Amino acid sequence: MSSEASDTLDQAMARSSGLDTLLRDLTDRAVQEVPGADACSITVRRAGRLLTLAGSDGMPSGLDLRQYEKGSGPCVDAAETGEEQYAPDLADESRWPSYTQYALSTGVRCVLAVPVAVEGESGAALNYYGVRAGALDTGREAARAFAARAGDAIDVALRIERRRQSAADVRTALLSRSVIDQAVGILMARERIDARIALERLRRVSQDRNVKLRDLCSQLVARVSAPDSHRRK
Repeated sequence: MSSEASDTLDQAMARSSGLDTLLRDLTDRAVQEVPGADACSITVRRAGRLLTLAGSDGMPSGLDLRQYEKGSGPCVDAAETGEEQYAPDLADESRWPSYTQYALSTGVRCVLAVPVAVEGESGAALNYYGVRAGALDTGREAARAFAARAGDAIDVALRIERRRQSAADVRTALLSRSVIDQAVGILMARERIDARIALERLRRVSQDRNVKLRDLCSQLVARVSAPDSHRRK
């Protein structure tokens, strides 16, 4: 990525309140920099399915989703094959009939989907939309150049997202462990048993009731911790 592009990305990250804002800013800049582009979106394959990470201001609702549902369309093909897809005039396009009809109904006439190399993901594309036939003819080189730079920004965003998810998973695991330990302690005190037997009993009840062990333990701890629980004893 060029130093100018990196500075722009750093500025966007600094003023961004989240990854959604950052990626939305990226698509908005794509529209500004690519001649003929009236809207832009980012497609990435996550957990085995394609989804749109962000769309620029003015992006027609459902335009990408329609492709994912049908498994057919320029951004789907670009992400899955790694080959650029260009439809200068959807009115004359025959490759994606159901998508073409829908896109035309939203006012989109021209589509360019450029593959993006994203670390750790099996397919991604930057999708440019124009409202005039041939609108992106002269902007294809600029679209490719922007997509190449955007790959770095998308990598950064996804890396941050994965780290956040990992941290959230760790917090969840720690909270689960904590509430299970509390429940084990309650049974040990009530039944005069050791920790191994207490945990086995909790697991058995969890299986019998078809309730997650963490949820069962949370219920037990909540009952014991209730303000009136001691008065009832």
